[in-house]
Amino acid sequence: MKGKFITFEGIDGAGKSSHVDWLADYLRQRGKVVHITREPGGTALGEKLRELLLNQAMHLETETLLMFAARREHLAELIEPALARGEWVVCDRFSDATYAYQGGGRGLDRAKFLALEHWVHEHLQPDLTLLFDLPLDVARERIVRAHRVLDKFEQERVDFHDRVRQAYLERASGNPSRIRVVNAENSIDHIRKQLEKIVLTIC
Repeated sequence: MKGKFITFEGIDGAGKSSHVDWLADYLRQRGKVVHITREPGGTALGEKLRELLLNQAMHLETETLLMFAARREHLAELIEPALARGEWVVCDRFSDATYAYQGGGRGLDRAKFLALEHWVHEHLQPDLTLLFDLPLDVARERIVRAHRVLDKFEQERVDFHDRVRQAYLERASGNPSRIRVVNAENSIDHIRKQLEKIVLTIC
């Protein structure tokens, strides 16, 4: 039996990452073998590319190509073999993030994104995507409270993040059976109860 692929998405500050480990533990308690990973990253090469992508200024198309290069390596080395073994993969960001950040935020031509998505993972999409959504002002406040060094995306202007959020919601509206929008303003307990119900639909 093929495994399941779950991705977490959302604007910076949405709080999605705090639920990744929890969901993996929840699935393990149900007898699943679970791998936690992230994008960009997930492999030795991917983590090197992540460092460049999050901190180095570069041309939009270079940025997009490197995102998909890291993704191809990630798929080949970790995601596809795990799914083939019947294991589960929980990933912090995937191609929906490229659609939102490089496409919505930076204005990448939609046809170029679709061509790369078709080339890199034509026959594979997540079984479930959890999109953590909340107002920009709440997200920015959370980032400020975290007191950490911001990467180049987190340092972008508010209008950039607004475009990212709108692109995510557009992507969700076009893929309602895969992408489930989670109100990230709710309490942690409320969110986790919602996640349990959603995940049970694919178990």
